Amino acid sequence: MEHILNKNAMEILLKGDFLGFDDNQSKEDLISQITQSSITKIVIDASELKKWDSSLLALIFEISKLAHQKGIIIEYKQFPQNLKKLTELAFLVNRKPDTTAKEELSIFESLGEIGISIFQTSLKGLSFIRQTSLSIGRFFTGSAIMRRIDFMFALEDCSYKAVGIVSLVSFMVGLILAFVGAIQLKAFGAQIYVASLVAIGMTRIMGAIMVGIIMAGRTGASYAATIGTMQVNEEIDALKTMGISTQDFLVLPRILALTITIPMLTILSDFMGILGGAAVGIGILDISAPEYINYTYKALDMNNFMVGLFHALIYGIIISLCGCYYGMNCGRNADSVGKSTTLAVVSSIVWMIVATGIITLLFEVLGI
Repeated sequence: MEHILNKNAMEILLKGDFLGFDDNQSKEDLISQITQSSITKIVIDASELKKWDSSLLALIFEISKLAHQKGIIIEYKQFPQNLKKLTELAFLVNRKPDTTAKEELSIFESLGEIGISIFQTSLKGLSFIRQTSLSIGRFFTGSAIMRRIDFMFALEDCSYKAVGIVSLVSFMVGLILAFVGAIQLKAFGAQIYVASLVAIGMTRIMGAIMVGIIMAGRTGASYAATIGTMQVNEEIDALKTMGISTQDFLVLPRILALTITIPMLTILSDFMGILGGAAVGIGILDISAPEYINYTYKALDMNNFMVGLFHALIYGIIISLCGCYYGMNCGRNADSVGKSTTLAVVSSIVWMIVATGIITLLFEVLGI
């Protein structure tokens, strides 16, 4: 490659072969001269060019781009047809497309859009609940298309495999509950009632809530990710093509498994929470073990115990519905799977809190 610099113009001669062009020194000298000189025109002559590859195209693109930036006229002389087309194509691509300004809506139009979006989402959610209810109905009538192995796999995943984390978290919650209660009860010399506080708190609500949160983050997210990945891989489309009900095949075994296991995990959580409270009461507050056990036994009430199990049952339905719903309505890429998993966990916890408020109010009215 040679370049001739005249007063107001530069001519670049391309001679011979340009295969894997890597003469950085020549390239830098050429770029430096174009930058520092006051030329108004560049002519690239390819009359003596023989073999070439993409490295030449990259060099021409860089020279042309610099010329455009400085307002220099550039002329391509006797270019091979294919090189000419590639050079033109390189400058046809708009690498920074113009962002069209989004039309601003009035406050009433914005509220209307939000309202329509909420209405459509609600209809979609209610439709999913209706289809799931019909699937459960088909299960009890023996006509559901559900494989036993799918149910057993889901049951295994949300039963004994969750025992470790549920036990640990519940023990710590019971321990913290005892510490918090002891701070106030010590002021009145009534630290013995820590046993009653922990027993009532764990069995009535705290055990169920802790299991619900754990299973939302563990199992609900797993449901959304698994079904969402099937959506990305078009496995759900294949099931629909074969005429298989996705509600029966995918949703039903997961809902049944979690609904069955979550009350059992709640019983374990109650026990571990009471054990955590006992560790504080007996080990730190110097309450004798027989006395602590006696006050715990007196505080335990079947009514509180059943209320906790009822909460757990509702939480199991909410978590499995949210996980399966967001998995079934996942997009077609990996990012959508992540979003669906996040939405499943967040929605499960939010609806659990809403359900807790409604159930608590209802039980208060009924005197339960």
